[in-house]
Amino acid sequence: MSLQIKSFKEYKEKYKQSIERPDEFWAEIAVNFTWRKKWDKVSEWDFNKPEVKWFEGGKLNITENCLDRHLEKNGNKTAIIWEPNNPDEESRHITYRQLYVKVSQFANVLKNNGIKKGDRVCLYMPMIPELSIAMLACARVGAIHSIVFAGFSATAIASRINDSQCKMLITANEVYRGTKRINLKEVCDEALENTPSIENVIVYRRTVEPTEMKEGRDKFWFDELQKVKNYHFDAEEMDAEDPLFILYTSGSTGKPKGMVHTTGGYMVGTTYTFENVFQIDKNDVYWCTADIGWITGHSYIIYGPLCAGATTVMFEGIPSYPDYGRFWEIVAKLKVTHFYTAPTAIRALAKHPLSLVEKHDLSTLKVLGSVGEPINEEAWHWYNDNIGKTNCPIVDTWWQTETGAMMISPIAGITPTRPTFATLPLPGVQLALMDENGKEIPQSNEASEGRLAVKAPWPSIARTIYGNHNRYKETYFSSYPNMYFTGDGAYRDATGNYRITGRVDDVVIVSGHNLGTAPIENAINEHESVVESAVVGFPHDIKGNALCAYVITYDNVIKDDALITEIREMVSKSIGAIAKPDKIIFVPGLPKTRSGKIMRRILRKIASNDTSNLGDTSTLLNPDVVQSIIKSYK
Repeated sequence: MSLQIKSFKEYKEKYKQSIERPDEFWAEIAVNFTWRKKWDKVSEWDFNKPEVKWFEGGKLNITENCLDRHLEKNGNKTAIIWEPNNPDEESRHITYRQLYVKVSQFANVLKNNGIKKGDRVCLYMPMIPELSIAMLACARVGAIHSIVFAGFSATAIASRINDSQCKMLITANEVYRGTKRINLKEVCDEALENTPSIENVIVYRRTVEPTEMKEGRDKFWFDELQKVKNYHFDAEEMDAEDPLFILYTSGSTGKPKGMVHTTGGYMVGTTYTFENVFQIDKNDVYWCTADIGWITGHSYIIYGPLCAGATTVMFEGIPSYPDYGRFWEIVAKLKVTHFYTAPTAIRALAKHPLSLVEKHDLSTLKVLGSVGEPINEEAWHWYNDNIGKTNCPIVDTWWQTETGAMMISPIAGITPTRPTFATLPLPGVQLALMDENGKEIPQSNEASEGRLAVKAPWPSIARTIYGNHNRYKETYFSSYPNMYFTGDGAYRDATGNYRITGRVDDVVIVSGHNLGTAPIENAINEHESVVESAVVGFPHDIKGNALCAYVITYDNVIKDDALITEIREMVSKSIGAIAKPDKIIFVPGLPKTRSGKIMRRILRKIASNDTSNLGDTSTLLNPDVVQSIIKSYK
């Protein structure tokens, strides 16, 4: 099937149709998929409740679209190429037929261990093919997968398992990251000390190291496969609105938000955007460097590419091992045509000698992509000039865990690109720019800046926060009547191109990952020497943003490097190493308004070394504290 737009004129026509007659537009796309029963109604929605339904009454299983329907004509085509951490270890090429068999086998393992439709299964795994097999097997039996990035702490795993009451945990004994070997099973064992809902743990042996197993609970992946005699598994029939997965994302309160994505709309949205934005041909080799633990990996390593019948690359390692040319070595080795990565990675690689790029043949590349945060101009030009050799359109994609699929992006080679701009909304995406009074800024011949909202639903929108619909409503639908609020600011030029200017709430994007400041502050405040803390983001050359923590301690505490190390370790243990602050500043107080709200814009300016214009501080309870903080910072 091809869902691709082939000219700028066609984009404009499709976009117009998608806004004026959305049900007709999405129905024309949805008929290209395998449904066991066609839907009764394309869409029904009310953002005030908020309730959204797509393809209601339609029956399907997403894995029949990822696997079964490709078997007759493309069964021998490579579905996944796996590239290991160690370049001396062999790559694995898995065809659609082989993947179908492996997923069916593991679906039988899940069934044998009591997993059925509607059960929640937590996956905490490295970037190995077994992660994709396990997630697809969950979808095949109708279980809801909750994947936790394999760099998160035991506390973070436990909180996610307990929030969604997972019955099973699937993990690996160890993971390779560069020169490090990390014991994942040990982290899981710590997490499982207080997760009463877990009945079974399945452990894949990535290394030959001895692995401590708890009798009656822990089982090895391979041992469980030996018990399966059937290489076939009849996929569970799902309703289009049945949940497919839960994915936790940082919120501006301490508790992570379990975003729930459903089956039919998510499938249609991710596949349609994948095919269009990247303009994939049948012999292309597509590589997204993200981890499957994030939404990018769900949508654009597994579900979108496999539904489209593409060849998708999974990489276990890191961009710096064995040297900073590793990405380019893989591009040349696998003849990658489409490369999708984060600005953080681009900036990190741009700091190293160009010889690491030039020694590899990148001539197979056709399209470059950027994801996770707005790309700065310098990184855009380095990427364009040195990786794409000015021949490859750069698709700078804007979207979120909550949106499930890309929302604003160039369509490669079809719609115009502009450095640092995500450019135009994709068909079906109806944007609104809001001013500080909550009024929409109409599109005109003048540029404007405001907060980004969306006026109508799209198929892949998350339907709720698991177990807390009220929080879903408060977070996304309370800022502007009958609109979804993205939490981002945006600039729109005179021709309607959008550039994302960053978060406007208490979430900081570090290396492309959304980190809520509240859980980090909670972790810091747990330290016996700490009275209170405030965490903000500040610009960072590589990460885009880094974290700065302003910490108030008790009077008799020695504020030394040892205390800084202890605080960082507490954050790492509670959330993960990714959330450790780059700067920790001990301060006598925090800039608070009379109602007790911390004025974070002041802290952000100080952390960015920009104290020339701190704005109006007269509303602060104690304006003098600002000078004390500047002094502590310096």
